[in-house]
Amino acid sequence: MEATIRPGSDHRASNLVKTTILLAALSALTLGVGQLLGGPKGLLISGALVLVMNFVSFWFSDSLALLMNRARPLEPGQRPWLEAMTADLARRAGLPMPRLYLVESPTPNAFATGRSPEKAAVAVTTGLLQLLGRRELAGVIAHELSHVKNRDTLIMTVAGTLAGVITHVAQMVFWWGGALLGRGDDEDEGGGVLATLGLLIVAPVAATLLQLGISRAREFDADASAAQLTGDPEGLASALSRLESGNRMIPLDHSPATAHLFIVNPLSGRGVLGLFATHPPIEARVERLLSMR
Repeated sequence: MEATIRPGSDHRASNLVKTTILLAALSALTLGVGQLLGGPKGLLISGALVLVMNFVSFWFSDSLALLMNRARPLEPGQRPWLEAMTADLARRAGLPMPRLYLVESPTPNAFATGRSPEKAAVAVTTGLLQLLGRRELAGVIAHELSHVKNRDTLIMTVAGTLAGVITHVAQMVFWWGGALLGRGDDEDEGGGVLATLGLLIVAPVAATLLQLGISRAREFDADASAAQLTGDPEGLASALSRLESGNRMIPLDHSPATAHLFIVNPLSGRGVLGLFATHPPIEARVERLLSMR
């Protein structure tokens, strides 16, 4: 079975609507945090942050993600078999050849980024290339190309960036709130301190939950599209199982802000921590893939 990914107009329109809603929600949350903590001055500061971060996230999302994970361009001819495999899968998916990057890390993982298929980049770790066979690796590359095809990479990067901004703003206000927002000592006591402490906890959690509302479903969609593209759902299922074990043994030590971009979440956990994981459980993903046989 070999097929080309052809997401319909409804799928693309749905992604566009979700992207708009998520950006609006995270931006509104950032503005709300600024207003509650600093009044008009806080609103002005948070508004400036929203404008800057939306602009930077849209135009430089790929560069930021690659930089934070210390990815370097894969030189032509350095991994000819990987280039050929990616080019073939991109052709089948109707995509231009993405830029390939290598992350020097023993943790087996991969991610895609870029604001459009023409600007897309796929990065793989050295640990991934050492752990997986060609059949499994094809499933991983197809999964990342599916994110590119479905226009997931931009929203995932923007969401992570804005959620990180909210967290950092809350932390800055907690430590330097009085000086930053021009409040006196009296205003920083009592209820003001409690409000700041509450927002320090609630704002990052709320931002993360908004992000998770979309990213978990997108992993299932990318898995299904990858299985359709390669015609081998078992290959990707095997890769996911091995990657989960590999990430538990050797956790990724790069920026947690980009954890949701990876095919296997390097920061996932069980129990309560699982509520904040940016990926569905591997068992659920594998089960869905094997049901496609």
